[in-house]
Amino acid sequence: MFECYEISLQLARSLRPHLRRLRSCDASLTNQLTRALSSIPLNLSEGRRRVGKDRIQLFRIAAGSAAEVRACIDTADALGYIERDGLAESLAFVGRVQAMCWRLTH
Repeated sequence: MFECYEISLQLARSLRPHLRRLRSCDASLTNQLTRALSSIPLNLSEGRRRVGKDRIQLFRIAAGSAAEVRACIDTADALGYIERDGLAESLAFVGRVQAMCWRLTH
């Protein structure tokens, strides 16, 4: 089992209920969030099968996508589209993915 990959899928599942509400407020931001959210497990999975610098680069891309997910959540909250209080679990998953990606790249 690749724990970072599994946590990234938990992150995606935790945000699923919020995507419908966000889409009704801002389809563009929802698309940005969905693309970034999808990028995390895809790059982690690909990186796991690579060697050398390719591997580290894919883990860095996953980390960047996790940061983008956090920025999307922050932006949606700032614009009043979603309530941050209901996103504690998702934010915790983002933090875990970011920490794990940092360890994978250093």
